[in-house]
Amino acid sequence: MQTTRGTSLSDSTNPEREAGETTGSSRPRRVGVLVAVALAALAADILSKTIVVATLEDREPVRLLGGLLTLRETRNSGAAFSIGTGYTIVFTLIACGVVVAILRTARNLRSVPWAVCLGLLLGGAIGNLLDRLLRAPAPLKGHVVDWIQLPHWPVFNLADSAIVCGGVLAVLLAARGLQVDGTRLAGKDEDAAEDARPTEKPEPAGKPETAETPETPETLGTADEADEADKAEAPEPAPEEKA
Repeated sequence: MQTTRGTSLSDSTNPEREAGETTGSSRPRRVGVLVAVALAALAADILSKTIVVATLEDREPVRLLGGLLTLRETRNSGAAFSIGTGYTIVFTLIACGVVVAILRTARNLRSVPWAVCLGLLLGGAIGNLLDRLLRAPAPLKGHVVDWIQLPHWPVFNLADSAIVCGGVLAVLLAARGLQVDGTRLAGKDEDAAEDARPTEKPEPAGKPETAETPETPETLGTADEADEADKAEAPEPAPEEKA
């Protein structure tokens, strides 16, 4: 049975599905934004590492801003911020998985904030992955070049910074209910609408005001009749006795 010609009954009974497809397809894909952000993060990381290796390798660290920032060339066999040293192959495989997952997610990417977020994650992951694949001591076991040091903080690089910024942005977007395809969760939409709605101040409790009736010829005539009736009902004064 078909409701309309060329339209199946299952399609006509699923308006939510049709609305979702229409809403999702109306938003343009943001793959270009993702690629641009990823290339910018990757280029900055590669360029900075090339300069650091050429100028700071086997040399004394450079202290800037009174020791607040130190430029120090080190090699890291672990993850970001020198975490998990000794598991280079494991982190290399994890980085490959992250890159593949981001590229698969990009097919449904229709949100600019999520495009920036995933672009930072992708650029940072590829930047450190290239070090693990191409640098000494061996392929898949290469050590990542780190060169930024802050007080009481492990040495890191721009790729690590991009990964951390992308992760923080992902948490914020998820907390606000924004999806990768550009839609928002229903509950988050209602909360945002309630927050944006101005609060009305309650009126102070007081005596209700009585509406005054306007004076009309009918009401004036009724008042005159009431006055005459009161005068008629009033007792007449007794006559005074003559002496």
